[in-house]
Amino acid sequence: MNHRLRNILAGAGIVTVGAIGTKLAADYFRNRGKEQVVDSHQGDAQATSADEVAYATVEQSSVQNFLDQSFGEPGRYVPNRPPKVFDYQGKQYMVIWAQDNKHNKNQMLGFIYNDEGQRKMLASVGYTPQQTDYNINLSSTPFAVEVNGKKLTQGQGQTQGANEVDFVLAH
Repeated sequence: MNHRLRNILAGAGIVTVGAIGTKLAADYFRNRGKEQVVDSHQGDAQATSADEVAYATVEQSSVQNFLDQSFGEPGRYVPNRPPKVFDYQGKQYMVIWAQDNKHNKNQMLGFIYNDEGQRKMLASVGYTPQQTDYNINLSSTPFAVEVNGKKLTQGQGQTQGANEVDFVLAH
């Protein structure tokens, strides 16, 4: 894993499960499940082409402390899908899916990290089968949030409900 991903994980107090690897970005973002452990003894993984992502597989429960500290309401957000922590084209991102116990809906939170390790939220999407609300600022990235087959890169609003939302390549 590259040193920037390692620093992000350490700074957020997130535990890796040893899976460190590279994968075609399109395949990585399509996978809603846990990534396979590539090699728990592997050192640094670097993407070898612009189409690849370098990723770290993290223990789903280990993002709980990050969520509690980031939002100041312990237990409000509980991870409910494997998070994605990755480097794509030289930039580092973290995407977390969680149950929002305060508003009784699912939430997808997307962050980008700068070179100093500071994070900025790029996407916040709350969704239930009845309604999806979003605040998305991904136009300066190669990413979009996919809701019911429609890719959203920018804006704030509401749309029809969804059972899942995905963080995907915009093109």
